[in-house]
Amino acid sequence: MADGGNEGRPHRQNLQGLLHMAIEAGTESDSTNQMGQMSEERRQWLQEAMSSAFAGQADEVQQMKECIQELSNETSGEDQEERKEQALELLADLCENLDNAADFCKLGGMHLLLSRYLNCLEDGLRWRAADLIGICSQNVPLVQETALSLGAVNKLLKLVDLDKNEAVRIKSLFAISCLVREQEAGLTEFVNLDGFSVLMRAMQSNVLKLKVKSAFLLQNLLLSHPEHKETLWSMGMIQQLISLLHTEHSPFHEHVLSALCRFPTGSD
Repeated sequence: MADGGNEGRPHRQNLQGLLHMAIEAGTESDSTNQMGQMSEERRQWLQEAMSSAFAGQADEVQQMKECIQELSNETSGEDQEERKEQALELLADLCENLDNAADFCKLGGMHLLLSRYLNCLEDGLRWRAADLIGICSQNVPLVQETALSLGAVNKLLKLVDLDKNEAVRIKSLFAISCLVREQEAGLTEFVNLDGFSVLMRAMQSNVLKLKVKSAFLLQNLLLSHPEHKETLWSMGMIQQLISLLHTEHSPFHEHVLSALCRFPTGSD
């Protein structure tokens, strides 16, 4: 949330202090004959810091449970919509922490997002849900596997392709990127669902940010998975990319050119 800052996160500062103390202890142990000894003041500080750290983590889990409870509430209205938006924003902040992202998934949060919030009528809830799916899925295999098992790629591709709201389309593409880059199962599903065609249509849209992010994702997938170049060649992707260069110049063209450079030449 906008005013979140470091408020409510003292345990992370304490964890940094614990790490600093461990480093100090390691460097001092060779130069003193009091290894393993600690002043009463430092011992008390360490105990308090550890207690605060673990209490802080438990507090964040409790916050996630309360947010999920709020999102599970089926009542509607302007006030309820605002409360749900705030819950999604708080979860997005908390789930930047990988452990929290995994816990959110274990608490049933991912199922709730995919079964209810990606399809809801309110634009603000849809794009926040897509954003949260992406945040949770970054570098957390457990979350990625759960999202994939719930049909996330198919639902997100439809939003990128068909949703009327720009923010929903952009955040859905972000979530797709988090599920297919460095994730073989996610990429396989993306390919099977004709995800490359969705990327091309996104690049042909009038939404500059969506165009840039689509071209960037295509470029990265071609770099990390060159085995798909032949498929894209047969789809006529090269000709369509070239046609995009004939549009009014924009930073988007840089990513299109980079994607084109990933294709083999006729002599390859």
